[in-house]
Amino acid sequence: MSCKFKPRGIINIQRGKPRKSWQEKLAESKGLPKVEKIPPKLVKRWGTGTVAIPAPKEVDEIMKKVPKGNLITINQIREILAKKHHATIGCPITTGIFACIAARAAEEARAEGKKDTTPYWRTLKSQGELNEKYPGGVEAQTEHLKEEGHLIEPGKGKKPPKVKDFEKYLVSPVRKGEVL
Repeated sequence: MSCKFKPRGIINIQRGKPRKSWQEKLAESKGLPKVEKIPPKLVKRWGTGTVAIPAPKEVDEIMKKVPKGNLITINQIREILAKKHHATIGCPITTGIFACIAARAAEEARAEGKKDTTPYWRTLKSQGELNEKYPGGVEAQTEHLKEEGHLIEPGKGKKPPKVKDFEKYLVSPVRKGEVL
């Protein structure tokens, strides 16, 4: 698939259509959210029951609610989504993908001069690790987190850096039956 830059964005030569912006991708729901039975081939990994497959905007809305100085993990977002949709688990695959879409959409909006964007850098991987897939990689996420007073421990081997004592800063996702 070859692409080239045009004044109005990137054009996919094979399809002849402009690519969607990250903000457009974030706004698309494509029939989501939905709850499905966990497929047999994933029972060994995820267990039995149901999986909540969120809409991208749902993941973004949770990320937006994390106050300055606090953090949230992808697993906490999954728990919130599972409770919201009365499912056994929140989908680990789509939740991670949609968190990255939310991050890229936020940076796209910031580049357009918008002020109230999603503070995606406050969303960490499950063990407090930084997300190398966020805009600017772990370097940019490190800077944002340091600005908010967090200490960053260097990565070990192939593991990315992580927030020191991240557990102390995690939001309490469920308050009186409400999420975040």
